[in-house]
Amino acid sequence: MNIEDAQKAVDAWIQEHGVRYFDELTNMAQLTEEVGEVARIIARRYGEQSEKESDKQKDLGEELADVVFVVLCLANQTGIDLGEAFAKKLQLKSERDHDRHHNNSKIQS
Repeated sequence: MNIEDAQKAVDAWIQEHGVRYFDELTNMAQLTEEVGEVARIIARRYGEQSEKESDKQKDLGEELADVVFVVLCLANQTGIDLGEAFAKKLQLKSERDHDRHHNNSKIQS
């Protein structure tokens, strides 16, 4: 599914199941909560914190999808074409960061 289709799918879901979009501030709070859940899994599964039994069943993919869902909600309700915005960002990063990353001794293998 491409980003445009994902934005349309989220909008259709909101219309059918969600009644309406939460306001932008509520969605921002939800996004923060979902990113926190991703951070908890990463910190415990891949970082130095021990993973609790209750965390071992958590699905990182599902939590990342929650983040994407809320980002798509925010894009929809603020009139952002996220596919276009992402393409612009990728181009900017490609131009700005190509040499920087190749010359960064901290990330060289």
